[in-house]
Amino acid sequence: MPVHVQSLVRRVRFDQARLDRLARVILSDVGEASAELGIMLVGDQRMRGLNRRYRGKDRTTDVLAFAMREASHSNASLLGDVVIAVPTAARQAKQGQRSLDEELTVLLVHGILHLCGYDHARSKKEARRMHRRERMILRSLARLPTRANRTRHGLTGSPSRAKSRDASHSTQYE
Repeated sequence: MPVHVQSLVRRVRFDQARLDRLARVILSDVGEASAELGIMLVGDQRMRGLNRRYRGKDRTTDVLAFAMREASHSNASLLGDVVIAVPTAARQAKQGQRSLDEELTVLLVHGILHLCGYDHARSKKEARRMHRRERMILRSLARLPTRANRTRHGLTGSPSRAKSRDASHSTQYE
């Protein structure tokens, strides 16, 4: 299960190796242990451009998910890419009195669930289903040894079909 982490952000510090480890655990938890995943960490300007291009929304967002299996030419092992805007994540972490690593964990879980077909924008029922799954995964991650991840309980989105967790869909943290 290859996980490729690429950071295009220089000003904000975070643990890339930790994201790699977390992604592997999350993929296993959702039954995609053999899937290939890309994680890209970007700034707000790049995220705004992606959001405008793929979703028609001219503003930044915290996370976008690009599902590769939805494409007709897809490789079955390639799940997709999760793109996270680190400056937005840092602002949200500060507002929620969480660490940046905690916020990145929440956004990674959210993005991977989008890649697996969850879509909170589809209906209220689907939003509740996704929210429950996020909570379950975050709780399981909180039980991991410190080396793999130690996060508080908390919760909080194909190149042609990006999904996002817009601020309008923000979730209460417990």
